[in-house]
Amino acid sequence: MTSAPPENAHRLPVRIYYEDTDFSGFVYHASYLRFMERGRTELLRALAGDQSEMHAEGAGLVFVVRKMSLDFLKPARMDDWIDVLTWSSELRGASMHLTQEVRRGDDILVRAEVVVACVKNGRAIRLPDALRWALTPPVVRSA
Repeated sequence: MTSAPPENAHRLPVRIYYEDTDFSGFVYHASYLRFMERGRTELLRALAGDQSEMHAEGAGLVFVVRKMSLDFLKPARMDDWIDVLTWSSELRGASMHLTQEVRRGDDILVRAEVVVACVKNGRAIRLPDALRWALTPPVVRSA
């Protein structure tokens, strides 16, 4: 299974260390969740700055994973270099739907569909306009 991610996908290279693996020598399944969390964080940092700044400036604005669906397709091993690709697949009022792939070269190792909610004071709120615009693929953007 090899398909090209969109051109606007964020790429985070990750080296696999011993601590990421289980007794079999393959990457432990929960390690992929950490890698993907880093990918989402770096995507937001690249588009809108540090989440800690958004939290402070937005008086409590945070992003929480509401739903995640994963397909584990192939294993990674210690010393592999992998890429975590992250891109927006759909934007709704208070949520962003992201697609993430963990790849080794052209091989997709793990694919995830993630719904992230924008929350303030424990309640879902509309995504900030600047972030919404930044997450919208350039082809679809309208001024």
